[in-house]
Amino acid sequence: MKSCLRFGKIFILIFFYFFFLSASAWPKSPSELQTLQLFYENDLFSGTDEYYTNAFQMTWLSSDLSEYDDDTRLPKWFVSVINSIPFSGDPKSVHNVGILLGQQIYTPSNTQTTTRIENDRPYAGFLYGGLALHSKTDSKLDTMEIVLGVVGPASKAELAQNTVHDLRGIPKAKGWDNQLHNEPVIRLSWQRKWRLLSDRALWGPLGYDLISRAGITLGNVRTSTSAGGEIRFGYNIPEDFGSDVIRAGAGVSAPIIGTSKPGKTSFGAHIFAGSQIEAVGHDIFLDGNTWQHSQSVDKKPLVVDISLGVSVSMNMFKLTYRHLFKTKEFENQKQGHAIGSLTLALSF
Repeated sequence: MKSCLRFGKIFILIFFYFFFLSASAWPKSPSELQTLQLFYENDLFSGTDEYYTNAFQMTWLSSDLSEYDDDTRLPKWFVSVINSIPFSGDPKSVHNVGILLGQQIYTPSNTQTTTRIENDRPYAGFLYGGLALHSKTDSKLDTMEIVLGVVGPASKAELAQNTVHDLRGIPKAKGWDNQLHNEPVIRLSWQRKWRLLSDRALWGPLGYDLISRAGITLGNVRTSTSAGGEIRFGYNIPEDFGSDVIRAGAGVSAPIIGTSKPGKTSFGAHIFAGSQIEAVGHDIFLDGNTWQHSQSVDKKPLVVDISLGVSVSMNMFKLTYRHLFKTKEFENQKQGHAIGSLTLALSF
């Protein structure tokens, strides 16, 4: 829990650093702003240290583009490829280009034995980078994402986890010699979000909205399809597409409040509840390596998650905490798993 408090303090310091740093840039219109989103997820928020135990992701999103050609950093040949992708070239949409980097760490329930534990989640790490293409209107967001990375010792998950454990003075995980083998991986995903019942006023500035989503993921990391939604209630709810945990195709958008404008500070706060059901065809972290023999478990074909959270916004900043519970993902799993997810979105 002390570790969670430390990360909370770090996120707050980053929040204020960017707040004052971007004060001079505030005269920009929202469409001219870039967005940086930092995710930190850990099961220590729920008092455990197992399964999906830690993850960090950083995502950068470009300012709004009428066409992908407007971003001069993209090669012309690549723009042609993008425009051939369904939903990406809709002239009625505004576009954004995103870049993401992250690491995920998975362990069994007992990390103090050096021997391989049968019928328990394998040790695994995932180090990755990717490109995200966003196409949005006021009520709809399409996200196409391609991620390339590596699973196995090359992901440096053992180093990351045990370095943190050493710094915190807690026992290191001792079974990393049993982790999945090195394997290059690819993940392709599409997700659509809809803003439903948006801007429904209850009383004065208090309101609520509903955001639904559906998506599909393909690749040797994960193959699955999912659907879910999120309902939000509060004061000055941002005109965005909700918050996300680290997941394939997670949409990112600047946390705009309707009354935000140069020279005027807008504050908003809301609570939310969300859920998702996912049909899983393949999960390398449960099924094991694709081309080499490795430890594996029998996964559950359907997984459901339920979450509650709170979010605070000010100008171009949004700080969100979500507590998420996920049902059992594999046979012989002793119980479902809960994590805490902390997200900081900064537009500048």
